Amino acid sequence: MNASPSSDRRPGELDVAEVAHRLRLATARLARLMRQQVGTGLSPSQYSVLVSIEHNGSLTLGELAAIEQVAPPTITKIVSKLEEDGLVSRTVDERDRRVARVTVSEAGQARLDAARSRRDAWLSQRLDEVGADDIDRLVAALDVLEALASGPDRAADHTSDRPVVP
Repeated sequence: MNASPSSDRRPGELDVAEVAHRLRLATARLARLMRQQVGTGLSPSQYSVLVSIEHNGSLTLGELAAIEQVAPPTITKIVSKLEEDGLVSRTVDERDRRVARVTVSEAGQARLDAARSRRDAWLSQRLDEVGADDIDRLVAALDVLEALASGPDRAADHTSDRPVVP
């Protein structure tokens, strides 16, 4: 009779597959709840594009389409709506006048900042609902979560230079 890997474990041993499953579900649910707190009046695609422009700085529509992994006509439509709403500015590239570059406008930055403040306030309220021991456990896990979120190069190195804040 072949034993499964999980049946070979002793009580209390870590089942990495189970941890991965629970972490995936918890982060997906939390991400969904956080998206619901944005309150920008933008579609998820518009919000994602605005964040990408903010994060990457001045971009061509082609660069933005590649980052967002959408077709150029889709990015053109999204950017046009953001521009119409005054959230991005489109300028002609100085080196190639055939190319337009987009940047986040002051109004767009204000909208992003307000959305982040709302999400932070919502998450702070949720954290206030859990006990101090749970907060301590969460703080202890943050460097690992940040390493996992930063990509495969950093996931293996989950040590952090940042101090743990109690």
